[in-house]
Amino acid sequence: MGIFDFLSGQFIDVIHWTDDTRDTMVWRFERQGHEIKYGAKLTVREGQAAVFVHEGQLADVFTPGLYMLETNNMPIMTTLQHWDHGFRSPFKSEIYFVNTTRFSNLKWGTKNPIMVRDPEFGPTRLRAFGTYTVKVADAAVFMREIVGTDGEFTMDEVSYQIRNIIVQEFSRVIAASGIPVLDMAANTADLGKLIASAIDPTMKQYGLTIPELYIENISLPRAVEEALDKRTSMGLAGDLGKFTQYSAAEAMTKAADNPAGGGMAAGLGAGMGMAMAGQMMNQGPWGTAPAHAAPPPPPPPVEHVWHIAKDGNVTGPYSKAALGRMVTEGALTRESMVWTQGQDGWMKAEDVMELAQLFTVMPPPPPPA
Repeated sequence: MGIFDFLSGQFIDVIHWTDDTRDTMVWRFERQGHEIKYGAKLTVREGQAAVFVHEGQLADVFTPGLYMLETNNMPIMTTLQHWDHGFRSPFKSEIYFVNTTRFSNLKWGTKNPIMVRDPEFGPTRLRAFGTYTVKVADAAVFMREIVGTDGEFTMDEVSYQIRNIIVQEFSRVIAASGIPVLDMAANTADLGKLIASAIDPTMKQYGLTIPELYIENISLPRAVEEALDKRTSMGLAGDLGKFTQYSAAEAMTKAADNPAGGGMAAGLGAGMGMAMAGQMMNQGPWGTAPAHAAPPPPPPPVEHVWHIAKDGNVTGPYSKAALGRMVTEGALTRESMVWTQGQDGWMKAEDVMELAQLFTVMPPPPPPA
């Protein structure tokens, strides 16, 4: 290095950083020998913090503004003062710029399924994924605990650890929430806030905070999802007997409209017709069962379980008997908001026909005196 290059370095007195990347969290201002000139101007822009390190120790943190590095109480020594050291001062100083803006659209997800105990399905496994945002809340703590002496620290270097913390707290919150799997989609916003609150103490130890955490999807194993699809299809089919007759008639129509099938199609249609005729012969007039055939037993009644919403929290599920006791104790009123599977949104308890009778049970009038 020539003498002109060295002297020009001594008169550079503007220290600043403009970030043109999307993932840089910390950047170190580079000077020859890490020597800061006495009286230099330090510019800290909005969304930044400047950490001053002198002789290996964190000396000060500068918030947005313009600073003159010339006060006597600052551990800064000008290189031009030390002619006896040949322009090489023994006092070395470094300035790290910390990005304090939000880093958004960061991904998280569960690598392995999470075991939970669902009130409807029993033990089951869940997977989930979503996004989150992170920002530096305490630049000094972040430098001491995470960055160290890294001259250019990026988000990728800490995102893996943050994802592990999120998945750990997600597993704990989901297992302790008691929310049925089928109701989790309606409570993802509240679950995200609970997880962010649970993570906050750990993130403060790193000098970070998570302002937002979103749960985009919670999924069941493929076998469970297929079973749910079959259950939904059976509910849409209604009367399975009529559905079978309709399917057979539709197959006969398609066979008759397919001349390429030839005799095979005709035989298939005749076979289906005979099968339907035999089924109809076993029935009485108007499609009813014959008198000698014992009617099938009615299906057992489906007992609904209910959830109660109060002050932004959801509790349950409760049986109808449990709700009756809650009415007696005053814990459930006519204005209480309730929901059960198959109900279109939350409703007042008095507007639900099945629960309205709980509020109309009154004792008979007293006997005459």
